[in-house]
Amino acid sequence: MFWFFASSGDTLRILVAASLSGVLLVFSFPSVGHPAIAWVALCPLLLALHSTRSLPLAFGIGMVTGVIQFGGTLSWLAQVMVEFGGLPLFIGWALNALLVAYLALFPGVFALTLVALQNRFGGVVLMGAAPVWLTTELGRMWLFGGFPWELIGYSQTSVLSVAQFASLFGVHGLTLLVVLVNSALAFALVGSGPWRFRVILTTFGLLSAVVLFGLARLADNDLLSEGEPLTVGLIQGNVPQQEKWNPLRREEILNRYINLSRQSSVDGAQLIIWPESATPFSFEEHPAGEMVRRLARDTGVHVLFGSTRIQGHRGGRLFNAAFMLDQRGDTVGVYHKMHLVPFGEYVPFRRFLPFASPLVETMTEFSPGRRPEPLPIDSHLTSAAICYEIIYPSLAREFVRNGSELLTTITNDAWYGRSAAPYQHFQQARMRAIEQGRYLVRAANTGISGIVDPYGRVLARGELFETRAITHEVRLLSGLTFYGHIGDFLAYLCLVLTIGWVFVAMRVRI
Repeated sequence: MFWFFASSGDTLRILVAASLSGVLLVFSFPSVGHPAIAWVALCPLLLALHSTRSLPLAFGIGMVTGVIQFGGTLSWLAQVMVEFGGLPLFIGWALNALLVAYLALFPGVFALTLVALQNRFGGVVLMGAAPVWLTTELGRMWLFGGFPWELIGYSQTSVLSVAQFASLFGVHGLTLLVVLVNSALAFALVGSGPWRFRVILTTFGLLSAVVLFGLARLADNDLLSEGEPLTVGLIQGNVPQQEKWNPLRREEILNRYINLSRQSSVDGAQLIIWPESATPFSFEEHPAGEMVRRLARDTGVHVLFGSTRIQGHRGGRLFNAAFMLDQRGDTVGVYHKMHLVPFGEYVPFRRFLPFASPLVETMTEFSPGRRPEPLPIDSHLTSAAICYEIIYPSLAREFVRNGSELLTTITNDAWYGRSAAPYQHFQQARMRAIEQGRYLVRAANTGISGIVDPYGRVLARGELFETRAITHEVRLLSGLTFYGHIGDFLAYLCLVLTIGWVFVAMRVRI
């Protein structure tokens, strides 16, 4: 099929190739996709760019790929803004389209950069697509607060023999590998002479080495016998979003969490974890907060849970927070969420979006936290990434370098219904366990709650819209993976190489 795109063709053929890459990228991720698709998803786009010399056209076809890619992976976002943000259907879809168009700029910049380099250095530039793509993913992660949802490397999370590569270079290393394979396949179609066979052999030799490393790490299993055991209880309360803040349901919701927690403590839990915003009130402000403290005292366990927190009196700042209570019911740690959800916890560029006024008026804006504070469990430390910030690999690394021996993440995915979003969110959380060599436990209001070992294997999980407690043993670990030591060095090296490459190309042009 890809031979059709390998030959020089008209603009229509090029746009079809770009569209196909967008579709293949959508089907590289859950809940309907398969990780194998990612290894060829960029081939049509790369072949189209190889036959392109026009920079505006290159940017346009990159945008086409991006619009389809993000339109497909984020199709659930409009429903959230309409159903829970009070927006008319048209405005919800318009805001969704604006975000998709913004995110599509990054594939557009990738395509523009690659063709500009190709115009200076020739078709061999195709093999340099991986660091250029990774550079644009870094931009998507950090510019304007960032939105790094479903980087290409996440497509391999469930392919454990490949995903172990993340313990060396993180999800960015997997992105580099996947795009490199795409580049090699595209180059094999358009290259000439023995070089294309050498490129294929070298690339697949590298891929084989990665798989062998992954298989060896999985067979080693050392981390499963290290550290101190701890039994955790995850409480999946399954509270519909429409009922969550209903004062008439407050007592019923709180009792559901308390009863499930007592059941888990009977099963041996030493740490009980509730989801994000589990208390249907601000914990420190409402008298019902004493019931949560009493739970900790009565059961003799630590309780970690999400709630809102207000600092200051009138006009004070509002935080999305995680609280840790000890066995006496005392608050021994509080973490404030640092990475807020755009259009969920704040409206980006709100002064420029007057048509989004219903969303702005109904939303209480949160303030971001400042530091990744670990939370104590007796003499040990854990961390509590809240909701979407688990998709930031650097945050989990900061937690671990600050002493966290267990990764926890609490979330409320009730907003997303039965869309692909809860599956995608859980997939990205799994990657943090592999990167950091830590157990990861995830408590989600309506699912997917689960426990993941340091190799990315799911040990236990709840299903969507299931009310249950999950009790399972994990281990508190203290070592660092190679990625824990070097962080995103490889990714930023790619950034430097791309900038340097562009600088040299500009000098050649001058």
